[in-house]
Amino acid sequence: MKVIDAHLHFSNIQSFKETATDLSEISYNAAGLMKEYKETNVVLGIGMGVTERVPGEFPDRTTSSLMGLDLEHRPKEIMCCVGINPFLFTEASLVELEEELQKDWVVGIKIYLGYYPYYAYDAVYQPIYRLAKHYDVPIVYHTGDTYAEKGLLKYSHPLTIDEVAVEHREVRFMMAHFGDPWCLTAAEVIYKNRNVYADLSGLIVGTDERVGRHFDRDNRYFDHLRQALVYCDSYDRLLFGTDWPLVQVKPYMEWLADMIPEAFHEDFFYHTATKVFPKINKFL
Repeated sequence: MKVIDAHLHFSNIQSFKETATDLSEISYNAAGLMKEYKETNVVLGIGMGVTERVPGEFPDRTTSSLMGLDLEHRPKEIMCCVGINPFLFTEASLVELEEELQKDWVVGIKIYLGYYPYYAYDAVYQPIYRLAKHYDVPIVYHTGDTYAEKGLLKYSHPLTIDEVAVEHREVRFMMAHFGDPWCLTAAEVIYKNRNVYADLSGLIVGTDERVGRHFDRDNRYFDHLRQALVYCDSYDRLLFGTDWPLVQVKPYMEWLADMIPEAFHEDFFYHTATKVFPKINKFL
């Protein structure tokens, strides 16, 4: 079965480098990523654009208004969702964003709710949603817990996306991390809104040993996730993602395969991503 990783990172962020070395024990570079993808039949990945001007300052409010993938030379198998820094986003940024969206390998837009203190429905994002509709690309939101103490959780709660999904019915929205730990709320937002999806990336950070601990069905830690998956009853709107380099690809894939009913594996691991990110089809 071919696999698409709908959420990874390929940016020169200090915390990602430290996680790769100290927690997930991976090679955080193009060679390391391609090795893991080859072993797991991942044919394409979608990188979430993010940059920091000062090492260790993620989320950096002073970085550029549009954020890309700057770890090293981008492999041809890696697409990009250009990231938005709302603190510096201007009319000129909107023009630049439109230019970026005309590039084949830019397949979506990433908004970092919680990392930047703006709600999904804030006025700064409204012209971006209109641009997403025009170019038929999705908006990917960070939702749930933030991988930085400087994040503010009230901005990343998945319920705030309901208002945007209703107002912009012709735009596809993807909630990264399924709103964890507010997965049940995220499930309701998906159940109610046909234009909302979620990836299951970044739910575990660490090595294959850390992932393996959660295979035990008696482990109650992820009961909230299992309940939300059943309540949502929309497996065709869930996508596989790793949040690499936070976790190794193979064990994380195996763990999620145990979570998702086998009848939906092809949608979850591949087909739904081609619908949410239609621009990737030309690379498959």
